[in-house]
Amino acid sequence: MATHNRVVKGTGNVFADLGYADAEEHQTKARLASRIAKQIKKRNLTQAEAAKALGIDQPKVSAMLRGRFRGFSVYRLMRFVADLGCKVEIVAKEGGKRSRKIVDEIPVHAGTD
Repeated sequence: MATHNRVVKGTGNVFADLGYADAEEHQTKARLASRIAKQIKKRNLTQAEAAKALGIDQPKVSAMLRGRFRGFSVYRLMRFVADLGCKVEIVAKEGGKRSRKIVDEIPVHAGTD
């Protein structure tokens, strides 16, 4: 007997597909946490060294790298990305067919919130 699997195309945001109310924020945090993990790996940092660079303790780094980033704001995660040597840009795009890109570079400095 043949088995038929139904395939459903996702939205591109797994959090929206799972029904999270704040799906966009979760997606943004996941992308930032992924960038943080890449930078930690690229710089060959231990979690303890990364924690020191980010101004947090090692268990928080561990939790963040395992996808537990609810306790961090988007802004704080952006600061972590900047602290690890990446340029952070916020891009707002107007909707519609003739959308244009509006780029504002916002300096992110350690020690400010």
